[in-house]
Amino acid sequence: MSYQAPHLILATSPFLKRPVDTPMIMRHVLYALAPAVAAATWFFGLSALAVILACVLGCVLTEWFFKGRRPLAESTILDGSAAVTGVLLALTLPPGLPLWMSFLGGVVAVVFGKLVFGGLGHNIFNPSLVGRAFLQASFPVALTTWSAQRGAGGTFGLQASNLALPFLHAHVDAVTAATPLARMKFEATTTPLHNLLVGSTAGSLGETSAVMILLGGAYLAYRRFLNWRIPLGIFASAYLVATLLHAVNPSYPDGTFHLFSGGLALGAVFMATDPVTSPVTPRGAWLFAAGTGALVVIIRQFSGLPEGVMYSILLMNGFTPLIDRVTQPRTYGTKRRLGRGN
Repeated sequence: MSYQAPHLILATSPFLKRPVDTPMIMRHVLYALAPAVAAATWFFGLSALAVILACVLGCVLTEWFFKGRRPLAESTILDGSAAVTGVLLALTLPPGLPLWMSFLGGVVAVVFGKLVFGGLGHNIFNPSLVGRAFLQASFPVALTTWSAQRGAGGTFGLQASNLALPFLHAHVDAVTAATPLARMKFEATTTPLHNLLVGSTAGSLGETSAVMILLGGAYLAYRRFLNWRIPLGIFASAYLVATLLHAVNPSYPDGTFHLFSGGLALGAVFMATDPVTSPVTPRGAWLFAAGTGALVVIIRQFSGLPEGVMYSILLMNGFTPLIDRVTQPRTYGTKRRLGRGN
């Protein structure tokens, strides 16, 4: 009589999992970004699509080149992460940016934002914001030259500055305009809330219509591809800090203006919620969000820059490993460690 040992499978929770993989998540993120892309195209014409395409090509071709140029069926570009990085990067850029700069930003975003750390899932900082930070440091004038919206009549227009040759001055054929944050900071002029919500203002491609961005965020939250604590915490923290500052000095903008101006909505919904660069614990998510929202308002109000979303998220990305460590729940059956050696 033979004895057959029972099969013992050791695994960690969760034991019930949704059939979700990286390509599926990235595909739904692109779906959620579609309203913001449509709004950018409506307000800025073909220039918006050209900048987005240049960023996506920079990211995808760089990923393909440095991943060994495998056959397309085996390439990592099919997971969609490079395309998402490109679209998010483009939405942080002005519509009149030369296309070669947009392409270069995509290259830097993938190489220095993802690949140098080991690829997808190992990066410390949000790749799109790494690319944006590089462009901001290298080409500050181009990154802060905002074009006035063309409106529906200029949907098929392309700005001459998009076609500027590398390292040459671009011919400006569009009327420049200040963003709501710049007008508030340097001219003490407010922008009506309706304009901030709809998007009839100057700014980056993804800064114009807060409604479209929030619509995409609601879709991701409904599909459970977004940690709702992070955007909610960022909005609450930014609103609270701005309201307190406004109470101390009424010349400071109130919390509502901060919520719907600049890139706060885009950063809170699509950048800060990156599952790789944000905390995994619920308490950590709240801490991360509180720090990000507070830093946004502080940088906007007390630095020489009108915007601070990019720097706030990148700074808090650096604190994510520490936040995860201090907020890690106690393992069942063990005592909480009070200090080293205990």
